[in-house]
Order: sequence, then C-alpha cells, then structure tokens
Amino acid sequence: MNTWTNFKKASRFRVIPVMLVPVFLGALGAFMWKGVFHPWLFVLTLIGSASAHLFSNMINDLWDYRSGADSLAQETADAISTNSGYLAGGKMSERAFAQWAWSLFGLGILSGVILSLFSGWIVMVFAILGGLIAYYYVAPPIRFGYRGKGYGEVAILLSFGVLPVLGSYYVQTGSLSWEAGLLSMPVGLLTTLLLFNHHFLHWQADKQAGKNTLVVVWGEQRALRFSKWLLFLAYGFLILCAVIGLVPLYALLALLTAIPLYRIYGRLGAHNPSSAYLPLMGASLQASIRCGLIMMAALLVQGLIQL
Repeated sequence: MNTWTNFKKASRFRVIPVMLVPVFLGALGAFMWKGVFHPWLFVLTLIGSASAHLFSNMINDLWDYRSGADSLAQETADAISTNSGYLAGGKMSERAFAQWAWSLFGLGILSGVILSLFSGWIVMVFAILGGLIAYYYVAPPIRFGYRGKGYGEVAILLSFGVLPVLGSYYVQTGSLSWEAGLLSMPVGLLTTLLLFNHHFLHWQADKQAGKNTLVVVWGEQRALRFSKWLLFLAYGFLILCAVIGLVPLYALLALLTAIPLYRIYGRLGAHNPSSAYLPLMGASLQASIRCGLIMMAALLVQGLIQL
C-alpha cells in the first residue's frame, strides 16, 4: 500500500465526517443567522478540525495499544477490535505511528494560530481545550475514558458537538452565542451515541484491560437503555432547535434518520454477542452523518432564501 492509503487506514480517515459536519453547521448557522461567510477561514477551520480529529484517533490507538486494551480485543474470542490494527497488528512501529499523530497535532495547532490572528484569541482556547481532551481521553495520568463515570461521553459531546460548532461559528462571526451551542446538540449527541455504542463490540476485553467504560461498569442491559435515551435526547434537541427557529421547520425531515437506528434496538436482547452490535454501530454512524447533512442543507437553503 502507498503512504496515503496507509495514512487513511492508520488514522481511520473514513469517519472524518463526524468532525466535518459540526464545523459546517457552525459556519452555516452564522450564514443563516448573521448573513456572514468567509470561505478561506472556513477552509482553514476544516483543516484544523480534521487534523485534530485524526490526531485523536491515532493517539487513542497509541495509548490503547500501550495499555493492552487493543491486544486483548484481538485475543478475546467474542470481542471485535475497533482500532486501526497498525500497532496491535504489527504493521507500523510505535515511533512512526507517533510521528504521524504528532504531525497532525502540529497542523491543527498551526491552523488555530492562524485563525486566531484573524478571528480572535478565543480560537486558541478551543484548539487547546480540544487537544487536551483528545490526548487525555486515554493517555495517563488522567485517562478519563477509562474511569467509567461518564467523563468520556461528556468529552465526546464537547469534541464532536459543542467545540467544533461554537468554534466554527466564532471564526465566522468573531462572537459566541447560545444559539450555536444549542445547534451543536443533535449531532453532538448522535456522535456521542456512536462512540458509546462502539464499546459494546469489545467491552469484555476492555474489562480485562481495566478500561472501565460505562458498558463495563453498567453491563449490557443498563447500557442499552442509556443508549436509547441518548437517541431520544439527540432528536429531542433537533425538535427544540426547529421550534425556537434555530433551524427551519423543514429540517425536521432529519427525524426520519432515526428510524433505521431505532429498529435495530428492537432486534437486541438483554445480552448479545459482539457481532450483534455491528449493525447498531453502522446505523449510529449513518444517523449522525445523515441528520447533520439534512440540518446543513436546511440552514444553507434558508440562508440563501434570506439573502
């Protein structure tokens, strides 16, 4: 494989839409509500956010490998590994893997510095906070993703909802708003749901490695109930955004994206083999992206109408 193919696989590039969608939402919110859009600042925001996301993917792989969680996921019979496989599978050295990860971090910080010169110093607050969350999700001494207290879920909501939407909106307008924060909740919660559901695939291995996710702490039955509540909460915030006028009413078409995901819950029992959760993972990813895309389209159309 060539370098680009290796990079895409090692960084899990295929899931980059879950970061790009909220960046688009923040910018389109600014376009609809304020009538402003700065294309080159938007492109630079996309580059910085994408770099931060891919850095997060790789640094999490690095520390999960060092903790033994990834190796146990490959060795445990009923577990399905969700890492890139480049470290646990011996396809790349730790040093080379870390170099790629930190290069992405550097690109993200550089983007933040440039944006701060044009939009204000608060951009760097978003960049630094995002970097700290990405690194200490599984890195010692904090490792809040291992603690089973819900810290990891809050971190995902911030990283894939609140921070990118608010940050993108701030870059465009030079100000913060509660509207942008509320706009972030539907896709932020759906991405939190996606990352929560992926723990079902290897929770037994996580338990052996001391990675106390909420699925490990609560067990399958309680964790599945929480998963459903996250789904309802995400789409509840979408309805709220439409009712108070943050998105046009036709953005409620995004409610249809909940149907395939909701149906899968009906096929699951209190205890399931790991393979039974693969459709749940796939449907969670599709719901997050499709809901975000419909919200994006609605904001764009309404913004153009209002010009």
